Amino acid sequence: MDAYVEKGAADADDGRPTPPAGTGNQGPSDPVTTEPSDPPEPSDLSGQPDPSGQPEPPCLSEPSGLSGDGSDVRPAAERPGGGIMALSMPYQVVLAVALAVVGVFACVHLAMVFLHVAPSNTLTKRHGQAVDDWVYPEFEQNWKLFAPNPLQQNVSVEVRAELVAADGSRRTTGWIDLTAQDAEAIRHNPMPSHAQQNELRRAVDFYLNSHSEDHTPNGMRGRLSEEYMRRIAMLRLGDRSGDAERVQLRTVTRAVAAPAWGSEKNDTTPSYRDFPWWPVTDADRPAGVDRSRTEAGR
Repeated sequence: MDAYVEKGAADADDGRPTPPAGTGNQGPSDPVTTEPSDPPEPSDLSGQPDPSGQPEPPCLSEPSGLSGDGSDVRPAAERPGGGIMALSMPYQVVLAVALAVVGVFACVHLAMVFLHVAPSNTLTKRHGQAVDDWVYPEFEQNWKLFAPNPLQQNVSVEVRAELVAADGSRRTTGWIDLTAQDAEAIRHNPMPSHAQQNELRRAVDFYLNSHSEDHTPNGMRGRLSEEYMRRIAMLRLGDRSGDAERVQLRTVTRAVAAPAWGSEKNDTTPSYRDFPWWPVTDADRPAGVDRSRTEAGR
């Protein structure tokens, strides 16, 4: 106790403030007043004042709104426009013209197809030829797929030819299924040709609509349809067309078989319709076919 009193007295003599007492019977100490300190001097971004007092040049930093990896962190409303507006003016003009051309073409095409399938009206009577020129042959609409009379038969076209050998002997080929050739070319082909899909069908329809039941031609269209059929046959015969003297075509009609899960029974027995034998002329033969053997046998 005496040692503590002596240490306190020594501290008082040195002029240093005595530490506050933790607990005890000591009275309240005098209030301590402090003077306000000066405000801190301005400093740079690092927190250290510039000793030279000269302003520092602006430092290079990332563009406003871009993060360190270059991605745009600005809100969507403040970002520059995308799409067409992001292109330069010449590209915008080219793209706008291209879109306008595509839009006009689509509108014209839809209007032409509509007029083609619509009932006869004033526009089709006045501009029917223009509509047909636009639609045929690539955009033909075959409405037989739908009711009330959907097709329920498979119709095949077959051909055979009478050939003349170099020694003058004659022989007749077997029936060649032209429809099966087209079906084989179309199968697994994502873009089959228009001829493979419609040539035979259109030719047979043309022939039947321009001939009577006994195959008598109805005027010039009937004779033209016979030429068309002969030339298709000669093209399909290929190299053998050079020896052909006559050709004959026929149609084979078979009813579509009923599905296995149904109770309906269809007669799938084929029915045949033979066309006449037609003599082959040089105009019917494909260009470039060697006719030397045919000429030698005549």
